[in-house]
Amino acid sequence: MMKHPDSLVCSRIDSPLGPMLLATSAVGLAGAWFVRGQRDTPDTAAWALAPDHPVLRQAAAQLADYFSGRRNAFGLALDLSHGTAFQQAVWQALLAIPFGQTTSYGTLATRIGRPKAVRALGAAVGRNPIGIIVPCHRVIGADGSLTGYAGGLDRKTALLRIEGVL
Repeated sequence: MMKHPDSLVCSRIDSPLGPMLLATSAVGLAGAWFVRGQRDTPDTAAWALAPDHPVLRQAAAQLADYFSGRRNAFGLALDLSHGTAFQQAVWQALLAIPFGQTTSYGTLATRIGRPKAVRALGAAVGRNPIGIIVPCHRVIGADGSLTGYAGGLDRKTALLRIEGVL
């Protein structure tokens, strides 16, 4: 499980795919996870609940717009510093995958200059702390199959349907 600093503040929101946990640091949004049925949901015991925090309110509003089909891009300050340099490079590459499009793990590995690191890239995609907003759901198998998603393949399918991919 990824270690997150105790200084994050969080809030919980409802979404059409289940309750979500949002977390922010002083830098920006640091996490967006499904509360149930997701691998690696962080331990939030040390985090203060701050539903009125401006970043968390903005993230909640933008996610609501996304789920309702009114938003195809997010405009949020992000804090991706809670991973290794390799993970951060992968997460930055995920941000470049356009709404309504998908890419394969191999293509993404080539894009970051590590074409032989497909397995490591897959692991980094799976550890993405900011689901949906950092669109790891847009990465699929080389044969076009829907492969792993930390929030579950049913949610990955639903997200790709929202974006018109399926």
